[in-house]
Amino acid sequence: MNIPNQHIDVPLLREKGVTLHIKREDTIHPQISGNKYRKLKYNLLEAQKLGHETLLTFGGAFSNHIAAVACAGHEQGFNTVGVIRGEELQDKWQDNPTLALAHDHGMRFHFVSRSDYRQKSEAGFLLILKEAFGDFYLLPEGGTNALAVKGCEEIVTEADSNFDYICSSVGTGGTLAGLINSAKPHQTVLGFPALKGDFLKQDIHTFVRNDQWKLMTDFHFGGYAKVSEELIHFINIFKEETGVPLDPIYTGKLLFGIFELAKQDFFPKGTHILAIHTGGLQGIAGMNTVLKKKNLPLLDI
Repeated sequence: MNIPNQHIDVPLLREKGVTLHIKREDTIHPQISGNKYRKLKYNLLEAQKLGHETLLTFGGAFSNHIAAVACAGHEQGFNTVGVIRGEELQDKWQDNPTLALAHDHGMRFHFVSRSDYRQKSEAGFLLILKEAFGDFYLLPEGGTNALAVKGCEEIVTEADSNFDYICSSVGTGGTLAGLINSAKPHQTVLGFPALKGDFLKQDIHTFVRNDQWKLMTDFHFGGYAKVSEELIHFINIFKEETGVPLDPIYTGKLLFGIFELAKQDFFPKGTHILAIHTGGLQGIAGMNTVLKKKNLPLLDI
């Protein structure tokens, strides 16, 4: 699979002597794009091999993973079940662009309270789900497991060996783990978490084979799905200047962070950076509904 690396030529980077390319993983598939495609690739093969007919997974109201599993299941002939965090969504999911997309692709929903949702890894809770939905292939929240990491190891190829830094947004850590495992000895992998804190370090350590990586934890904008007018403005200007759309949950924060680090001279002159576009653009419509209610500027679509 030949994914293009798009050169980002803007005055700030030229002034700092830094070269930035974006690997356009968002162009892999119109609905199963970016890291979600990579994470599902070997899991779907395993589900088929084991003879499963149903995929079951977990996610929140605007989850890229929920949307991707629904679309992939529809395309490859699986039934899909989404265990959705938040009982309040049960009577108004039709107004949610992500859940409406998943439903249109055949996903059945099971809405649970936030306290029940926290039991998603417990055997007793999974047994209740099996009694309700029958046998299923379990995909964890966010899709991260060993097979997902294997898929994400294929993002960076030999053609990318000239880059000094590989940068990616971080949700559950599976994508970053795959990038770390496939990085060359001279390359450093930087992860930009969308969640507040650095608690993901241990999760990532369980999957990786080297220590050439670091989490940049200052660009979460307050936590998961938190945004500001500054971030919205950055995303809209970035798209206008480069033609590259970014989502506000992951890739917007990633590129904002890279630009801020460049301003701070974090990257030496002559540095070549590869940023991974992990997709997630389906979430823009949902975020705009939230922004509209708060009378904040909207993201360009």
